Amino acid sequence: WYIEGMPLPWFCPEKRAILEFENLHISKSLAKAKRRSNFNVTLDKDFESVIRACAETPRNLEDGTWITADFIRVYTALHKIGEAHSVEVWDEEQLVGGLYGVDARGLFCGESMFFRKPNASKLALLFLIEHLASRGGSWIDIQVMTPHMKVLGAVEIDRLEFLTKLRSEQEKQLSLFEEII
Repeated sequence: WYIEGMPLPWFCPEKRAILEFENLHISKSLAKAKRRSNFNVTLDKDFESVIRACAETPRNLEDGTWITADFIRVYTALHKIGEAHSVEVWDEEQLVGGLYGVDARGLFCGESMFFRKPNASKLALLFLIEHLASRGGSWIDIQVMTPHMKVLGAVEIDRLEFLTKLRSEQEKQLSLFEEII
């Protein structure tokens, strides 16, 4: 959790937002967009472009971004050693959406997402969920609740429940990304 001027610590707030795959709600319009999409979706093809696009994306009620040059450098290094991952959505050769996060020993922790075309970030998330579920994953940490995630079925849980679920997921020793890098 980024705090300006401080080393990058792991922060565990009182409430944490998660999305359990069994509670995923895909609206009719999103399902239709997925069926009709001509986008190409990739995993870990262009991590640095995704994190930079997330940094450049304006956020409601926020000035600037927490995704600083140092943040990008460190997370890109994490990606190179297989700890951070990205999903990219392409319209031909143009990056139009994506997301990135870290693999916390078998649980994906989402950090940020962006879109330049309608539904591109949502399609990135659906692709990620399908990928993780195919490898035994059952939920993702989305950290902070947003209206967008709430519509998709995300919920907030308290710290103790989050830590219990995290430990349980890590005990499964899932390999979410190893064969990709």
